[in-house]
Amino acid sequence: MPNLDKFDIAILKVLQEDARATNVEIAERVNLSPSPCLRRIRNLEKSGVLRGYRADIDRKEVGLGLTVFVEIKVGHHTRENAMAQQEALLAVPEVVSCFLISGNADFLAEVVVEDLSAYERLLTETLLTMPGVTDIRSNFAIRSIKTGGPLKLPSL
Repeated sequence: MPNLDKFDIAILKVLQEDARATNVEIAERVNLSPSPCLRRIRNLEKSGVLRGYRADIDRKEVGLGLTVFVEIKVGHHTRENAMAQQEALLAVPEVVSCFLISGNADFLAEVVVEDLSAYERLLTETLLTMPGVTDIRSNFAIRSIKTGGPLKLPSL
């Protein structure tokens, strides 16, 4: 992990608020000149702290009205089975986030689809056919309260 200082944290906070801010705008907000600010941003990108930039899209406005949290249990806990399951989940575009978890399930996937019919197709044609799956439990989101929120970064 890179050694972040107060300027790096400040830059990250600005970018979380507005990833389209120009380097000059960021530099002004964090009290740096543009050249060192850009150097810091490039270092944050190169080190992997800044993984990318993307648009925050309203799911419903683009016809994706159903969010499902899917608990997936796999049998025969081996490293190979876990890797096969991870690769299979990474290949599903409807899975927008996924975690290896402890508890009753092995994986928790956030799935975003158009509607219940679309989820049924995904479940029967894709999720249930993945390697080693022994059980799937689906939890349907009633309403989104907060999605894609900014990280609470440490204060230095």
